[in-house]
Amino acid sequence: MNSGLSGNLLILGKVIRPHGLEGLLRVWSYARSEASFLDAGRVILRSVSGNAREYRVLTVRSHKNILLMKLEGVNSLDQAEDLRGAEVLINREAFSRDDGEYFWYELVGLKVFLDTGEYLGTVSRIIPAGSNDIYVVGNGEREVFIPAIYEVVKEIDLDTEKMTISPVEGLLDLNEV
Repeated sequence: MNSGLSGNLLILGKVIRPHGLEGLLRVWSYARSEASFLDAGRVILRSVSGNAREYRVLTVRSHKNILLMKLEGVNSLDQAEDLRGAEVLINREAFSRDDGEYFWYELVGLKVFLDTGEYLGTVSRIIPAGSNDIYVVGNGEREVFIPAIYEVVKEIDLDTEKMTISPVEGLLDLNEV
């Protein structure tokens, strides 16, 4: 269930390639916003070869569908090129969250049940979709898309690895479940 977790580290993104000549990195983000990187303050880049090094995050900004990140000590195209393909990790304790907030890695793999007790499947992936995420739930035969909203998701119990939902009208064709 802890697929994005490496020890006490969370994978937050991946360096695509350098951007410009000043050491900026083009990063594909798995996080909701650039604030996740800034709030962490420090990131660990793990290269394709497995070497890891910690960096202080100086700036992060959105650029088209990626992020541009400036790290302390990465000041040239050559230094940035050495980081191509590296995973961007952060220490899990760097994040604070409110009650009712979950990391994606905690949700992927949860067993999903209707509030009637009927089993739907497991969360296989999560799609960011604007105002709320979409949980993709599969049972081997089909997939259903569950909006991550309070009206639908009634309970998440990480200890039992279970999510309970109450579908709103039109969400599921219950004859096919």
